[in-house]
Amino acid sequence: MTGAKRKRSTVWRKIQAIRSEDIKAWCKRRLPILTWVPVYNWKENLVPDTISGMMLAIQQVTQGLAFAVLSSVHPVFGLYGSFFPVIIYAIFGMGRHVATGTFALTSLISANAVERLVPSARTNFTANNNSGILGLSEFEMQRIGVAAAVSFLGGIIQVVMFMLQLGSATFLLTEPVISAMTTGAATHVVTSQVKYLLGMKMPYISGPLAFFHIYAYVFENIRSVQLEALLLSLLSIVVLVLVKELNEKFHRNIKVVLPIDLLLIIATSTACYYADMEYVYGIEVVGNIPKGLPSPKAPPMSVLPEVVTEAFGVALVGYVASLALAQGSAKKFKYTVDDNQEFLAHGLSNVIPSFFFCIPSAAAMGRTALLYSTGAKTQVACLISCVLILVVIYTIGPLLYWLPMCVLASIIVVGLKGMLMQFRDLKKYWNVDKIDWSIWVSTYVFTICFAANVGLLYGVVCTIAIVIFLFPRAKTLNLKNMKEVEYKYKAEDNCESLKQVKIVSVNSPLVFLNARKFHADLLKIIQKDGMSSQVCDIVNKCEQNALLCSFSNGSCHGELVQPCHSERHVLILDCSGLNFFDYTGVSVLLQIYADCKNRYIDVLLAHCKGSLIKAMQYGGNLDSENPVFFESISSAIDAIQIQRVRLTSRSR
Repeated sequence: MTGAKRKRSTVWRKIQAIRSEDIKAWCKRRLPILTWVPVYNWKENLVPDTISGMMLAIQQVTQGLAFAVLSSVHPVFGLYGSFFPVIIYAIFGMGRHVATGTFALTSLISANAVERLVPSARTNFTANNNSGILGLSEFEMQRIGVAAAVSFLGGIIQVVMFMLQLGSATFLLTEPVISAMTTGAATHVVTSQVKYLLGMKMPYISGPLAFFHIYAYVFENIRSVQLEALLLSLLSIVVLVLVKELNEKFHRNIKVVLPIDLLLIIATSTACYYADMEYVYGIEVVGNIPKGLPSPKAPPMSVLPEVVTEAFGVALVGYVASLALAQGSAKKFKYTVDDNQEFLAHGLSNVIPSFFFCIPSAAAMGRTALLYSTGAKTQVACLISCVLILVVIYTIGPLLYWLPMCVLASIIVVGLKGMLMQFRDLKKYWNVDKIDWSIWVSTYVFTICFAANVGLLYGVVCTIAIVIFLFPRAKTLNLKNMKEVEYKYKAEDNCESLKQVKIVSVNSPLVFLNARKFHADLLKIIQKDGMSSQVCDIVNKCEQNALLCSFSNGSCHGELVQPCHSERHVLILDCSGLNFFDYTGVSVLLQIYADCKNRYIDVLLAHCKGSLIKAMQYGGNLDSENPVFFESISSAIDAIQIQRVRLTSRSR
């Protein structure tokens, strides 16, 4: 009894020790909206966010309708999926330029569960049986029930991964694996739209090698192609591609891009209505779009055990694709993203909307790129798009009845251009690292032959296996117990110029397993030793000297400018122990070079292998007037001294 009382008192003391500041910090960490909303600059950011939100709403509506069809549910549920998840992510997400909503890859995965549990053959028996919800048939409600169950369970899996702090394990997802998986999944999506592009009646085909079975069916039934649908599809694709290319070319000169998706929908819907294409030519149209938002209803829990496979696919594929976009935007606009918090944000963006008949959601490359190009600043742009989507749901939705399905399919295909263009990465991987090239190709083949989640799993396992095979061959045999980076300092008292030189010895392979930690440790050492603060003082001194020179009409004769050159810091990376590397390792080295350059620190690399030099020269822009690679540390130091003597003599 005494022990129980002591335990309760300990817990009570811990509760009492929690301060209000701790609660506020926790809330800001888990609700990022509380961090950026109070400091939102309404004067500077509202206009670009409003313009971006308007453009985003157009793309959200078109992609919502299209991806709902891709998910084998009624198009109206795509509009709901473009509304509810966006609000949830704006509250919990950290990506300021991440546009979540319906997503092609997760829609394709959930379609497997929908078609398996509620097959299309049942349409004739239930189409006229009204469910009383949104005026849709019982068949449609059963289908969205399965899709919502996939979204619910997938979101629960992501929240559990957040609770287990598995966001730190994302280093296993290397860039080649993500690129190959998303490219393969995009190829699957294009294949799934062939029946609409050609106007063919085709049974749903899934399972291993379904990609090849679909094209085999198309060629066997090539005579059933509907010529009118094919011509309309080709015309739509040509118009979309041309206008989007022009938008990209002139987006710097114009603030508002031409909303070709919206214009195409209006034009084709109007033409279909007046030409009565549905009955005269037999072109399939979207059909009735109910008005308003549905009342919340829990997904059918009875089907959860039957959709576990699809739920894991949605959780992993959606998170991986979204995190890549969030990290890319954070890197581009100089802010940070917590990998684990993104698990929570996307998990709740799937769980909560599933009660409003939403299909699985994730961030999409096309929408995120749109926010870049239109100058969006924060998630306010996404919230503004939600307001406009709400207007569509309550007023404009029914006017989309006559929208041809082949036009929707064309919008999907053109929208995947960014993912499909990742085929160009093959040349980059071939020049940087042949192993990463092999992983990309094999992961893509596995994704094509099976599914996106299978390809992702294969890519991760293959990458780990190769690293495990290569690490024992390196000089550093025990990765777990060794220091990944050993720092050596050389500063001779009798040599004033070497006091500003820091030598770092890299004694381990640089691959995806340790690249992130290598980057972080190196920056910590630079900051710890005051290297950055000293550089800032030098920069301020240079600016003051330049100002004095301008006031003295250039009469300083260089004596004031001299310290700027002689006191510049230099970081030398001794790469003699860097036995092998991958694409991620090269990317980190290039990032270190760019970071140090922004801090006014010169970076030199010594003892580099020819393959590393070639990979870095190909992978990044090493724009430096002076050499970067040296045969030895002594030659690098000699070059530093010669350069400083030359600069000093010039200043005199």
